[in-house]
Amino acid sequence: MTEFWLISAPGDKTCQQTWDKMMAATTRTNNLSTNHKFNIPDLKVGTLDVLVGLSDELAKLDSFVEGVVKKVAQYMADVLEDSRDKVQENLLANGVDLVTYITRFQWDMAKYPIKQSLKNISEIISKQVTQIDNDLKTRASAYNNLKGNLQNLERKNAGSLLTRSLADIVKKDDFVLDSEYLITLLVVVPKTGYSDWQKAYETLAEMVVPRSSHLLFEDSDSGLFSVTLFRKAIDDFKHKARENKFTVRDFQYNEEEMKADKEEMTRLSTDKKKQFGPLVRWLKVNFSEAFIAWIHIKALRVFVESVLRYGLPVNFQAMLLQPNKKTMKKLREVLNDLYKHLDSSAAAIIDVSASIILNTE
Repeated sequence: MTEFWLISAPGDKTCQQTWDKMMAATTRTNNLSTNHKFNIPDLKVGTLDVLVGLSDELAKLDSFVEGVVKKVAQYMADVLEDSRDKVQENLLANGVDLVTYITRFQWDMAKYPIKQSLKNISEIISKQVTQIDNDLKTRASAYNNLKGNLQNLERKNAGSLLTRSLADIVKKDDFVLDSEYLITLLVVVPKTGYSDWQKAYETLAEMVVPRSSHLLFEDSDSGLFSVTLFRKAIDDFKHKARENKFTVRDFQYNEEEMKADKEEMTRLSTDKKKQFGPLVRWLKVNFSEAFIAWIHIKALRVFVESVLRYGLPVNFQAMLLQPNKKTMKKLREVLNDLYKHLDSSAAAIIDVSASIILNTE
């Protein structure tokens, strides 16, 4: 986890002096943090009423956009499945890693023209990220349904012999088919009970065909045996098999159904592979878009809060601090001490301003 503090301090005679003072207090003598200037362009201030209203709206929009960023990132991890170690390389902003993007932040004039009012810019971001959120729901739903159907089929072909599908285990030659009198049953026998089965199966009911049992498949616990008997003896055989801890599986050999199941699995698997590439590309592009929008929201919030706290003309320096984990408490004390001459609400800007926490592991 990488944590950043985005703070704003009123300009002294120049903003550079504000920067130098903060650097001297936090970096040059005590190495409390790594600092970067956070460049916010000359945005349109508007009226005080608009700024006050925007302050609340931007806080809500910040939470919403952060939520979408996290959702897209989490879904990327879900989609990559066994390649989760590649998540980080796919979560970029403007083609660079997230820390680089934040520490070298430049306002995107093309996406968010600064000639627009602050409210308009926030509405542009809100519409853009809402669209991403809606698209994510639609795409995730379609892909999850496909993935779920495939997993259900795969689950049918996995597990123990007591529950799994037997279609991919048995062959046509294992059965007596199209007989009016005879039928082949499939029986699951624990490995510890093989000798008991061989001794007992011919006498579990009348009309069992002698020497008709064959071991067709084994897993770690059990074996699947075939046995042929007369149809009229089925119920009696099943009852006696249960008493002896042998499990008769309900199975009818139907070539068309088995072929349809295999074709369905192939189709779903092919569809999933076809959708995987475009979905990952969409997630990459839209993670970048949502993350960029999120950092622009942070910039808007710092601008609005700074104007409300420090007044006009606009004169403040926004700064991005990456605290050293062991000295966070000390850093907070130094910053509070540095700006304690401000009024009480401004002195609390460290708590009010934006905290950005990135998963960069």
